[in-house]
Amino acid sequence: MTMKMAFATCVRLGLSCIEEIYRINGKLDLLITLKDEKAKNKSGRIYLDEIENKYKVPLLKINNINDQEVIEALKEHEIDRLFIIGWSQIAKKAVLETPTKGCIGMHPTLLPIGRGRAAIPWAILKGLKQTGVTMFKLDEGVDTGDIIGQGSIDLDDKTTATEIYKKVNDMHIALISRYWDDIVNDRITLTKQDESKATVWPGRKPEDGEIFNSMTMDEADKLVRAVTHPYPGAFYKDGGKLIRIWSAMTDANKGKIKLKDGYLTPINYEIEGS
Repeated sequence: MTMKMAFATCVRLGLSCIEEIYRINGKLDLLITLKDEKAKNKSGRIYLDEIENKYKVPLLKINNINDQEVIEALKEHEIDRLFIIGWSQIAKKAVLETPTKGCIGMHPTLLPIGRGRAAIPWAILKGLKQTGVTMFKLDEGVDTGDIIGQGSIDLDDKTTATEIYKKVNDMHIALISRYWDDIVNDRITLTKQDESKATVWPGRKPEDGEIFNSMTMDEADKLVRAVTHPYPGAFYKDGGKLIRIWSAMTDANKGKIKLKDGYLTPINYEIEGS
């Protein structure tokens, strides 16, 4: 018996997964997204109307994943599994338990490392040599559910958030492709996360991108790479001006911005303010 599947997303990573499901001849029975006026400035925000029209899938637009109308729609369409990918609201028990086989999420780290927020910037800021994407069964915790599968992404000291974001997108597609048949035929193997290795990364705000003269070249370089596109960018306050830095180079002896052990010179940047 093939299961009935639903998908909730409002960002590019989720749309890429939906497109891959149809590319490999899978199908969805219900789409869920945010109402058009919500989260308009969210990084990677997308709309699912084209998918709804192209594949004739019912589309529900909501305020919150935990709203009663979501539970009612999942019951009405007899959904067995719900994907919740690229969605910042945490699904509560009532939603998680409505699909007969539960809910599936993805997280852009190799869980149990890096649970929480801002996974791509933190991978660079922490100087990791490897990160990845984990597909897992959602539970009531944050990124704590049993693992279905993982794919790794190598990093070096030049990797930018832009590059990781693209690789994370590609890895979402690869994991959907790899596990789709097992998911719809109820053949997945679940692996418990090793709690002894678990780490939690905190959220980040745009103001966390500020470069200070007390930083080392390594710290400033990592920050620029970690918060470049699609994030808000690193910045340096120079008198009344704010220099928004998308890429930069460091040098021990010369440059534009004095650091603790050298200099930072913006390459791709914008000047804001007077």
